[in-house]
Amino acid sequence: MRINTSTHLHILFEDNHLIAVHKQPGESVQPEEGKPTSVEEQVKQYIKVSKQKPGDVFLGVIHRLDMPVSGIVLLAKTSKALVRMNEAFKQRDVEKIYTAIVNGTPQPAKALLTHYLLRDDSHRITKAFDKEVRGSQRAQLEYEVIGVQGKNAKLKITLHTGRKHQIRAQLSKIGFPIVGDVKYSAPKPLQDGGIALCATRLAFTHPVTKEKIVIETTF
Repeated sequence: MRINTSTHLHILFEDNHLIAVHKQPGESVQPEEGKPTSVEEQVKQYIKVSKQKPGDVFLGVIHRLDMPVSGIVLLAKTSKALVRMNEAFKQRDVEKIYTAIVNGTPQPAKALLTHYLLRDDSHRITKAFDKEVRGSQRAQLEYEVIGVQGKNAKLKITLHTGRKHQIRAQLSKIGFPIVGDVKYSAPKPLQDGGIALCATRLAFTHPVTKEKIVIETTF
């Protein structure tokens, strides 16, 4: 990881086609009215200044993280990379690993979770069901307990689908909400307003060079 001193961006990977940064809790990936400067805006400014680019800078958002979540955000610096990476995410050709700290310790220590998720836009939450309901989307993740810290457990989570609030909703459904995630039944918030969930690894085939790319960050 290198930190750009002018923007304080934590840059994890960069080449001519892609850039990956570590998003902090409370940052939005894309601009939102009334919110602090987004990751997208910060990266555009970094490229404009560091590469001395006049005029508008092309930057494509490939995927998103919820505002209270931290970790890897991957963006495209070329339209070719954006189109190809969007397709890779759609085809589930990208390995996505998260680390979470949850209230309690799940049993068994390793499991595949399958639920059906339904978005409740009026309350801005996602509800998880054990069986399919009208309008729901199938969601799968694997978790593994990799540590226990008092009354909390540290989990490695592998996403097989990419639904909105998926990890948060599924872990809450089985009775182990993410620490700080009061929206999904955690008992109390964290001081920084974030939740104990971090996107810690992305692995994929580079859209142009075809090299195997692995991007990792720490929680």
